[in-house]
Amino acid sequence: MSLPASSGGLGRWLGDHIAQIVLIPTLLASFAYVVLFSVWTFWLSVSTSTMLPDPTFSGFGEYAALWQSKRWTVSFSNLFVFGTFYVIGAMVVGTLLAILIDQRVKFEAVWRTIFLYPLAISFIVTGTVWRWIFHPQTGVELALHDMGWISAQFDWITDRDLALYVVVITAIWHASGFAMALILAGLRSVDGDIVKAAQIDGASVPRTYARVILPTIWPIFLAVAVVLLQFAIKTYDLVVALTQGGPGVATTVPAIVVFDLMFERGQIAQGSAAAVMILVALGIVLIPYALYMRWRKRQEGGDHG
Repeated sequence: MSLPASSGGLGRWLGDHIAQIVLIPTLLASFAYVVLFSVWTFWLSVSTSTMLPDPTFSGFGEYAALWQSKRWTVSFSNLFVFGTFYVIGAMVVGTLLAILIDQRVKFEAVWRTIFLYPLAISFIVTGTVWRWIFHPQTGVELALHDMGWISAQFDWITDRDLALYVVVITAIWHASGFAMALILAGLRSVDGDIVKAAQIDGASVPRTYARVILPTIWPIFLAVAVVLLQFAIKTYDLVVALTQGGPGVATTVPAIVVFDLMFERGQIAQGSAAAVMILVALGIVLIPYALYMRWRKRQEGGDHG
């Protein structure tokens, strides 16, 4: 696009394109951060890098070694279990909270603030506080013993079979307010005439939500699920603060393996391969969603046309 010669024409051109001009630094930074660093990480994953980066190509052996590692396969299994329960749990709790607030309760702003407050707390603080709550020597079990219930046990955080669900519960507590906010906005956007028609037909409040309102806002549920899946795949600091990946590898997730390989064991190539696999997992979530949203936008544009 050529610039106009006159100063007045230049001013008009700047006025017409100011939004695009302002976005240029952000786009360049995003390109460098996402594309260039991703390409560099992939190249390290197929290199001979150990303690320091070495760009010498060595093939895809690190990927094979990674998937032969029991710790990595366990971490991916943990991620699948954690992600499934986390996304479903946060959406269910968020939906229930949104429905309750949608009843025009008193002090609605106060309740919204309370439910959103966990989202303002960092994952490190969240994990530390909940570790105190779940740990037998500082939390619920100690409180029960102090109350005289000496035989009480609440040692989930030290149990290999239950520790992962401690992470799930903590993550749901942290994210359910976020889900509530988006879903509540969706509930408030539903056409009131549809709700009134259901009420005239004699539908109860639960049936109205289940059969009329919630199906209407299903795109919002999809968006919330995608965002929560991103959180789940990239989970690191919450797990480190809460369980440090233990006991054993019971709560180890892929991001912890990446950090351990790259910064503690000095296996940069294999750590980069693990990072690439996390990127692939994110792509599996984000790319279909982006394609779907683009298709949906075209469909809506065609309908309006």
